[in-house]
Amino acid sequence: MCGIVGYIGGRQAQDVLISGLAKLEYRGYDSAGVAVADGERVVVRKKAGKLANLSGELVHHPLPGTLGIGHTRWATHGLPNDTNAHPHATEDGRIVIIHNGIIENYLSLKEGLISRGHTFKSETDSEVLAHLIEEAYQGDLYEAVRQALSQVRGAYGIVVTHVAHREIVAARTVSPLVMGVGEGEMFLASDVPALLPYTRNMVFLHDGDMVVLHDDGFRVTDLQGNPVERSIDRIEWDAEAAEKGGFDTYMLKEIYEQPTALTNTLIGRLHDDTGEVNLDIGLDPQSFKRISIIACGTAYYAGLVGEYLIEQLARIPVEVDVASEYRYRSPLVSEQTLAIVVSQSGETIDTLEALREAKKGGAKTLGVINAKGSSMTRELDDTLYIHAGPEIGVASTKAYTAQVSAMLMLALWLARARGTLSETRAQELLHAARELPRLVEEALAPERVEQIRRVAEKYAGARDYLFLGRGVNAPTAFEGALKLKEISYIHAEGYAAGEMKHGPIALIDEKLPVVVIATESPLLEKTISNVQEVRARSGKVIALLSDGDTENAGHADDVLYVPRAHEAVSPVVNVVALQLLSYFTATALGKDVDKPRNLAKSVTVE
Repeated sequence: MCGIVGYIGGRQAQDVLISGLAKLEYRGYDSAGVAVADGERVVVRKKAGKLANLSGELVHHPLPGTLGIGHTRWATHGLPNDTNAHPHATEDGRIVIIHNGIIENYLSLKEGLISRGHTFKSETDSEVLAHLIEEAYQGDLYEAVRQALSQVRGAYGIVVTHVAHREIVAARTVSPLVMGVGEGEMFLASDVPALLPYTRNMVFLHDGDMVVLHDDGFRVTDLQGNPVERSIDRIEWDAEAAEKGGFDTYMLKEIYEQPTALTNTLIGRLHDDTGEVNLDIGLDPQSFKRISIIACGTAYYAGLVGEYLIEQLARIPVEVDVASEYRYRSPLVSEQTLAIVVSQSGETIDTLEALREAKKGGAKTLGVINAKGSSMTRELDDTLYIHAGPEIGVASTKAYTAQVSAMLMLALWLARARGTLSETRAQELLHAARELPRLVEEALAPERVEQIRRVAEKYAGARDYLFLGRGVNAPTAFEGALKLKEISYIHAEGYAAGEMKHGPIALIDEKLPVVVIATESPLLEKTISNVQEVRARSGKVIALLSDGDTENAGHADDVLYVPRAHEAVSPVVNVVALQLLSYFTATALGKDVDKPRNLAKSVTVE
């Protein structure tokens, strides 16, 4: 993960670097550092902790210069302290590097370097790169970086500068890098939002690309030194889309952005007059006998919703795998398998490697992705973009609901093409999907939000939570528990409601809040039976009920009403209440919801 920024041009580099790193701090915030060249030397300044620690110091002791590189770190090798923070420099300070990723063979490389007289200052694998480049350097920085990278094995996004060269050399394998092209200036970053204040013209680097940035342009090659052409893409995002827009936190802003995000996901794709779905996917939906959905974290739960919907509507066997397990279990795939990977960033390393594993077996591949130009999109056979826009908060909200909506569209697309869904039934479901932005807007009505806040504050002192759901809303329970864990640090477990009596029931007492998703569905009666089991053991029931359900309100200690919705789209509507419950619990406890401890937005290392 980690965030990288580079600049060369006429501006003061320090200002560009700190501005860019502030927009990338969601990628890591264990430490931050910058290196700025002033024409005579490259000065490194770095501090453990959040970016504010570094930027505060730079206010009093600025670094003049118009070339620089910066980094915000999520620690892998070495403790998060000043010494292990990036950038790393050679002993003479002439070569300075920043690295995102993991060098798998760094120990053997380090031992060899030490035996040849090199002295290491940090515990990181990254510092090895600085010394390898120093050994290879004979006046050509690009060539030295290229030779050094030929010795390493692993994942990297690397940027390098040298006191004797007015240029930045960068390369990537797995870890993302994007260039920004300006007038007489060039930019580099791990993600687009860092560059939007300065330019909308972007070049997305591919795996195995190397690039040299000068004031007036760039050149790209592969790792063998062969020239490579990369197009300049125009990004239409408004820079304000990456800012908080008046909300206290990015997470709350993104919760409220969900009606817009859902509109963008669904717009132009649903034709409820005919019951058809147009996803602009070139794959043949009738050629698949089996589907594998592969993802991590929140995206995995979106995949579980997809499993339910695809099997119910398209009648194709579906299995859902955690990507980190899939890639190591020798999965059975063939040309008749469709592997669907789900990822907000399109850079998640476990999902990317699982995608590659599926391709080895001959599977056709489809991605449900938010970020255009990401690594996965370049390796997939086809991509269904969710168009949720930039998501800065580490805990996913709008990307999740957009992913679930995309899964419904995929299920409908497959079902219609395979003849398992009538036009009338398809029209009903498409109409329900088109209602989602309005329903989520209703779910965010002030009186509903205030009730959720009150309930969250009432139970904020709880040490444990249990979340229960059935059918298509079992994954909603899993996602609700994950959100609470991620941002409030309260232990929470999500279960299919029928599983409660097979173990979790032993935990229930008067101190345990149990959130039960009991909205309208054919399984509602059975869910209420589970509520009665909780009540009989003095558990505190927080029930999610559909508007107007007063009959079941008496079974709960607290009720959160949500808009009545078709069961197929209810996971999108219901999860909004759980996002807010987690949010207000965390804020009541004084937690930093945008940057929860030990987590980063895009997990690009194993």
